[in-house]
Amino acid sequence: MRSGKAPKRIINADPIYGSKIVTKIINRIMRDGKKTIAQHLVYAAFEEIEKTGKKPMVILDTALATVAPKMEVSQRRFGGEYYKVTTEVRGERRESLAIRWLIAGARAKSNKEFHGFHLKLAQELMDAAEGKGYAAKKKEDTLRMAEANK
Repeated sequence: MRSGKAPKRIINADPIYGSKIVTKIINRIMRDGKKTIAQHLVYAAFEEIEKTGKKPMVILDTALATVAPKMEVSQRRFGGEYYKVTTEVRGERRESLAIRWLIAGARAKSNKEFHGFHLKLAQELMDAAEGKGYAAKKKEDTLRMAEANK
């Protein structure tokens, strides 16, 4: 039995950049309720991006726009069987998937190349802004599956 939709939580903008997206990234990185550590990691990643002479918020917005999927495959039950159906991704889910893929890509990077999560995150954001890296590959795979199931 379904009991209605869960209410939307209000997310406050982060104190340094004044962005709700940065807060969402911090919340996704956070483990065991250690929000301060997650904030330090994100801000350190933004400092690494600044060292390359680029603006971190511009890179973040570009990365999210590049990585956010437009179509995805979902399952529909019809006549006792499940069919894969191509559906358009709504705005909030697009953003959520993009953030999830960016963080997964940063976590998947090897420790041999980058020592510290903030370096991995900075590199993944810069790669995604250029349309390469784990998150961009994940978007292409999702789109390919959606095209195949039309």
